[in-house]
Amino acid sequence: MKKSLNQKLINIIEYYNLINANFFLSNSPLKRTSKNKNSAFVGSKSEKLHKLKKIISLIKNCDLKKNATNLVFGDGNINSKIMIIGEGPGANEDAQGKPFVGRAGKLLDKMLDSIKLDRTKVYISNVVNYRPPENRRPSDFEINRYLPYLKTHIEIINPKILLLLGSTALNTLIGNHEVISKARGKWIQKEIGTANPWIIASFHPAFLMRQPEQKKLAWIDLKMIREKAKILKI
Repeated sequence: MKKSLNQKLINIIEYYNLINANFFLSNSPLKRTSKNKNSAFVGSKSEKLHKLKKIISLIKNCDLKKNATNLVFGDGNINSKIMIIGEGPGANEDAQGKPFVGRAGKLLDKMLDSIKLDRTKVYISNVVNYRPPENRRPSDFEINRYLPYLKTHIEIINPKILLLLGSTALNTLIGNHEVISKARGKWIQKEIGTANPWIIASFHPAFLMRQPEQKKLAWIDLKMIREKAKILKI
């Protein structure tokens, strides 16, 4: 019980650190208004992302951060209307400080190329920003700890299409009641803070490398993204 309360307290403190970011990162007094929490993130989109990255880099008492080499924040076109969320960095991502640069990243690039997309046309991030040791799945506590940052990241990018790769991304943003094999290939529209993207889930490229027979289903999902992008005039 004590551990659970301590975890909740840490989450609450970090959440308020996030929504009052300009108070913690500025010498100017904070004006408290009824505006949404992103009022703390002023400036251009690039400046907001830089501030969010800085806040994440200042996280304390995080085992993920303690065991990682680099913060892995995002990659691609920050003005894209298509955003992709994976699970967490692997060894290559941790070494380079960029998401999806290992074998799974190369497969993702091929998947995007099949629908005439690349990293200049999409924006990519992960549920957690530091590599889980031995590429394990992030724990529920770690996911919840990074969730406010992920939601703010999505708000700042403000995509029209949000692609969730794998069960961790799906469960983090849609709910634990969903199973990736049944949830994939279906569109839902959901408010994430001030963003209101169309969301679709598909298999993670790492899973597809282990189960290549599922690539045919991933191809269906990719074609759905291509058609939705046409409808939304992206």
